Amino acid sequence: MSDHQTIPLAFEAIAPEESRKRLAAFATRLRKRRTVRDFSAEPVPQDIIEQAILAAGSAPSGANQQPWTFVAISDASVKSRIRAAAEEEEKAFYAGRAGEEWLEALAPLGTDWEKPFLETAPWLIAIFMQRWGQGPDGKRVKHYYALESVGIAVGFLIAALHEAGLATLTHTPSPMGFLNEICGRPDNEKAIVLLVVGKPAEGCRVPAIAKKPLDEIARFI
Repeated sequence: MSDHQTIPLAFEAIAPEESRKRLAAFATRLRKRRTVRDFSAEPVPQDIIEQAILAAGSAPSGANQQPWTFVAISDASVKSRIRAAAEEEEKAFYAGRAGEEWLEALAPLGTDWEKPFLETAPWLIAIFMQRWGQGPDGKRVKHYYALESVGIAVGFLIAALHEAGLATLTHTPSPMGFLNEICGRPDNEKAIVLLVVGKPAEGCRVPAIAKKPLDEIARFI
């Protein structure tokens, strides 16, 4: 028996019929989610972003170390700095750093180095991975499966924001070291995703692509 402290599990038992009903509704809503690059400037209340981050923070993590930091940005001047830094990296990417194969894969999406949404959208959320932590004694603490843990949390965050009626874009300029400086994050943190959040602009259009069906993404053994 372990001697660590425990509490009773809060678990809601659900009958299969109700499980099917809930999952069908949830899956239908999620499959309507689309990445958006044309955002409205309409404000989104901060408490909605806070609740979505709390949902993301409930994700499982290696050794329960919760190795993530979410920096939510609505300040126009900070968003402008982020856009300028991101576009500098994107220019190099589209000018050849990416390679022809990668650029060909992106071509159907119609993307380029210009990222006006970084200023237009009401919120940017920079998600950082804590490569290591610090114990009560100030000593460095190794984090386990930090990247995988942060990836799961980002998925939770995107789903939560979609459930709140908001659109998102996962923006990953490379490298993203400029986010540490702009957001004031320490060296032990690495930016993983810059999530653009808001409502779609009126008349927003998205690429005509489809999600793969179940038989192409799953195997049952």
